[in-house]
Amino acid sequence: MLELAILGFLYDAPLHGYVLRRHIAALTGHVRPVAESTLYPAIKRLEKAGLLARTTEPGAVAAPRHVLTLTDEGRRELRRRLADPGQREITDENHWFTLLAFLRHLDDPAAQAAVLRRRLAFLEEPASFFYDGDRPLSAEELDDPFRGGVLKIARATSRAELAWLRDTLASLEAVGS
Repeated sequence: MLELAILGFLYDAPLHGYVLRRHIAALTGHVRPVAESTLYPAIKRLEKAGLLARTTEPGAVAAPRHVLTLTDEGRRELRRRLADPGQREITDENHWFTLLAFLRHLDDPAAQAAVLRRRLAFLEEPASFFYDGDRPLSAEELDDPFRGGVLKIARATSRAELAWLRDTLASLEAVGS
């Protein structure tokens, strides 16, 4: 998720590491804060893989600042990851939102639609956070108002996302035909 966010934000424009960290924190920080001890090793891995380049420019007041730029290989890698996301990027909400934030970088509406169809199929499967054996429980079956609340909130969120997915898929398919 972190590498995808780095590649995604750098796709649009070169950024200083500090600004990149702020952008990632705005996208995912409420769920997973971005520590320097996590971000900078990821940047170094991507740099070593040839997916991004680092240049130095004079700092406004103090030390020089590093500017990160996506390489052509980095652009290809981002598009590859977007077109063929792992199952976790489809099923885990936080990973999904990170993927969705950059899906516009896939130029092909059919490729975008294929990713959205995977998420749609996942959401259409019966599921719950709570089970009776293998049977998913609904909010109405629970005595616990807090667990019931979890399920009611999740159901409302899922309904909104399903409606958005279906509308967006219809739009993408109209463009492709």
